Amino acid sequence: MFSHVMLGADDIAAAQTFYDATLSALGGSPGVIDEWGRLVYAHDGGRFLITRPIDGQPASHANGGTLGFRATSPEQVEAWHAAGLASGGTAIEAPPGVRHVTGGRELYLAYLRDPAGNKVCATYRVA
Repeated sequence: MFSHVMLGADDIAAAQTFYDATLSALGGSPGVIDEWGRLVYAHDGGRFLITRPIDGQPASHANGGTLGFRATSPEQVEAWHAAGLASGGTAIEAPPGVRHVTGGRELYLAYLRDPAGNKVCATYRVA
């Protein structure tokens, strides 16, 4: 459904430290800075970008918004969470663990705020 996702950040270096660590824990490669100064990650045909807002205003996070990254195991979710905490992220909500969602599904989730305040999570579908 998505070709790319872009989030705003005022401090691209802090974002790169955080996302290089967390996305590496999920099997991704380090980001690169493109010719427009955007931080770019590519994986499985999709792109994730971090940019300074083009209108020159400060970046702000979406209230109620969450960006989820797919993990391949609960251990990978735990590694993502630990990498994020060690790289400028902030733990939010409950500790990493199983959540029961509608339809009888179970997800293993962890949530963080990135250095710019964006809410991100790692998700493994248990059942």
